[in-house]
Amino acid sequence: MDYNWDFASVFVYWNVLAMGLWATFKLFIICSTLGLGGGLFMGMLRYSKTRWISYPAMLYVEVFRNTPVLVQIIWFFFALPVVTGIEVSPMMAAVLGITLNTIAFSAEVFRGGIQSIEREQWEAGKAIGMSYAQSMRRVILPQALKRMLPPLTSRGIEVFKMSTLASVVAYPETLQQAKLIASYEYNPIEAYTVVALMFFIVLLPLVQLTYMLERRFGKSDA
Repeated sequence: MDYNWDFASVFVYWNVLAMGLWATFKLFIICSTLGLGGGLFMGMLRYSKTRWISYPAMLYVEVFRNTPVLVQIIWFFFALPVVTGIEVSPMMAAVLGITLNTIAFSAEVFRGGIQSIEREQWEAGKAIGMSYAQSMRRVILPQALKRMLPPLTSRGIEVFKMSTLASVVAYPETLQQAKLIASYEYNPIEAYTVVALMFFIVLLPLVQLTYMLERRFGKSDA
């Protein structure tokens, strides 16, 4: 089957794609910052030995890990205003869905990183008079962070790719802008191909960074 590829009809809208890419980066920065910060807090709650603290955190993690992000975004956009009476913008719905999901997944990374530190490290902190909080902040987390960097970087890559789900509520990120271009020019194949290439160019350095961190810290732990 012959097909006349027409990428020029996409590139003429380069400013539209640029605005979409900026919206994608904005969503990525907000969701990554809140998601990783919240994930650290939730991971420490999950690590708690007190059941009334760890169980609610575990419930939160399981709910958001086992429901699709797309469904969460749609629910926040359409159902949350019905339940609360508060209007939710497309960006807010996307931020809520992606951030809360990122918190749940990041929490397990942080919890696993903390648990991977040998018990002797806790005992060493206790032996020199450190409290639990001081041992966590000065001894455990600095060591755990080295082991957590590769999976956290991978999570950041996933957050960037998840930003495309915001198009379901018409948030003007890269994929949504490509949909608009395709509707104007009837060129969905070219429009989506360009978006795929844009994501590849942005994410390839981050993927290489993840590989580098895995090699570096894998050797240091060996």
